[in-house]
Amino acid sequence: MKASEIRKLSAEELETKLIELKDELFNLRFQQTINQLDNPMRISAVKKDIARIKTIQRDIELHGSEA
Repeated sequence: MKASEIRKLSAEELETKLIELKDELFNLRFQQTINQLDNPMRISAVKKDIARIKTIQRDIELHGSEA
């Protein structure tokens, strides 16, 4: 997910997406623990998406929605 796509989402959608990604990360880590993970690179991609969403949420918090 690109930052430009994330910026188009509303605050509620950002929060929902963040929760979904955290759940996905938990499931991926669980799969990794029991050696059933197909694509280990997906973990880093999900972590980066979570970081992007949190960064944009913080930017909106500091500068408002016009940022």
